[in-house]
Amino acid sequence: MTKTPFSRAADGALVTVRLTPKSSANAIRGIAAAGDGSTHLKANVTAVPEDGKANAALLKLLAKTWKLPKTSLTIASGATARRKVVHIAGDPAVLYGMLREWKRTIE
Repeated sequence: MTKTPFSRAADGALVTVRLTPKSSANAIRGIAAAGDGSTHLKANVTAVPEDGKANAALLKLLAKTWKLPKTSLTIASGATARRKVVHIAGDPAVLYGMLREWKRTIE
């Protein structure tokens, strides 16, 4: 089984993301492996990394991509780093299943 950047949490799901701000377009560029063997989503946003603008753009992009309410997504860790963990609130089994199904569409 291929590693995924998704994991279950007690109250939802967690997604590891590597964010590139100040890009030419808002987009998810796929899934990549890090040097430590972990995986992450590669995401680009046009927003600048100041005053939380890039983080807000990331959450908006993910919510739109997965058709989830923006209020269900929060930055769990890495607010000032390029590598972030995004928490999605909801039923863990439903969210994890939805994320795994979405992953198949981008592979």
